[in-house]
Amino acid sequence: MRKRIVAGNWKMNLNLLQAKQLLEEIEKGNWGSEVEVFLFPSLFQLGHLQGTNQKITLGAQNFYPAEKGAFTGEVALDQLAVEGIQWVLIGHSERRQYFNETNAVLKTKLDYAIHQGSKVIFCCGEPLEIRENGSHFKFVKNQLEESLFHLNAAEMKQVVIAYEPIWAIGTGKTASTEQAEEMHAEIRSWLTEKYGHDTAESISILYGGSCNDQNAQELFACPNIDGGLIGGASLKADSFLTIINA
Repeated sequence: MRKRIVAGNWKMNLNLLQAKQLLEEIEKGNWGSEVEVFLFPSLFQLGHLQGTNQKITLGAQNFYPAEKGAFTGEVALDQLAVEGIQWVLIGHSERRQYFNETNAVLKTKLDYAIHQGSKVIFCCGEPLEIRENGSHFKFVKNQLEESLFHLNAAEMKQVVIAYEPIWAIGTGKTASTEQAEEMHAEIRSWLTEKYGHDTAESISILYGGSCNDQNAQELFACPNIDGGLIGGASLKADSFLTIINA
């Protein structure tokens, strides 16, 4: 049975007081045990929020793939582990775009995280021009083949995949339900080709890209969409709880 997951990526938003208040409001929600809820706040907030959190798994938006060293501004997995943080985001489109994280860089980060025992939400997705020229399946498959599909089946169990069409992130545009399910089904088929049916059916694939409280229920009803990686809508407790309950 695949895990049903709703993950909120707070990006570079909220001060510590706001983050604590929002976490408290979300924790008042009443969702079933079949849904796992994740939040990815700013790095400096993690230690403060972990101590008060009871119901939600916290993760890190970024890390550097080394034990320690002269890497100004970065954070190590060991430093995160001390705060009880096991989950990390890898491959988000903003890291790819603004910080030049190529498929090769992401492969290095993924390998390091897996070998350190961390668990990963790995993001993939295409920009608008790729979608419009019809090569979106090839583009996303290449991302996965170059960064992810070298893992073995046991290692893949530490990974959740998030499909995020770049043209639908923070734009208010959302892939249609049909477009989202079509890509998720393709990703599932690639997993089946590479790892077999049982492994493919055990890996959760989330949709990210302007998923909100208005469209979540329709998206989550699709057979290959196992939840969402939520951006802006995770910054409002009411909206995020509606998505979780969807």
